[in-house]
Amino acid sequence: MSSPRTLHPVAVLVSRVRQWPLTSQQQACRNAMVAATECARRRGEREDVADFLAARYAPAAAPTVQADAVSAPEVRAARG
Repeated sequence: MSSPRTLHPVAVLVSRVRQWPLTSQQQACRNAMVAATECARRRGEREDVADFLAARYAPAAAPTVQADAVSAPEVRAARG
């Protein structure tokens, strides 16, 4: 017959083999959360850079005259 000392390493091995799927899944979930966080951070940085470059290199807007600011009779009176 086997002594308890001989069975102990086997029991430890069996326990670890049974726990492996659970610990593996937990580690995979942690890795996915870290990766998703990093992707979101990088996406935010890309958007910030794109916004900065769009504002920095946007063509200068031409001044526009607002039609409501001066009415036609006032313009005729001023030319007068």
